[in-house]
Amino acid sequence: MSFDVEQAVSSLQDEFPQNILDIKEYRNETTILVDKESVHKICNYLKYSLDFTFLADLTAVDYLEVKSPRYEVVYHIHRFGPDCEENVRIRLKAELTDSEPTVDSVVSIWSGADWLEREVYDMFGIKFTGHPDLRRILMPEDYEPFPLRKDFDVRNREASKKSFENALEDGTD
Repeated sequence: MSFDVEQAVSSLQDEFPQNILDIKEYRNETTILVDKESVHKICNYLKYSLDFTFLADLTAVDYLEVKSPRYEVVYHIHRFGPDCEENVRIRLKAELTDSEPTVDSVVSIWSGADWLEREVYDMFGIKFTGHPDLRRILMPEDYEPFPLRKDFDVRNREASKKSFENALEDGTD
């Protein structure tokens, strides 16, 4: 008998009854909304107790003026089974407020989360507590805005000009 998503969900509900906020099934995909304080321990349990060894993606969504809390951090996690005969996928989501867009890093669980968390930080300004090297990965270090936030003004070129001028000054020393 192979392991399936229902077993994973049931195990999570048994282990973390207070931390699972919602479970949705849509088009054979399961999404589990968890409280942000439990992300690290739930991910740790998924990997080391249920063999979800592959973090396929980690991203964020900005719901400015659509819903509150404003942000969601989204984790796409896979289990391939002992002989790679299974393909069980779970999507975890954690909601973050605009006033405190912070969640624990999962780099210590999946090393592949390193650059994914840096990208989310760089584009959305979401901080990952405990990340070993949380700094910009795509934009210049001195660039202040976060380009994937819904309130990012694409017409305002001042931040880009300032960053470019700083780069020019640094290059001429």
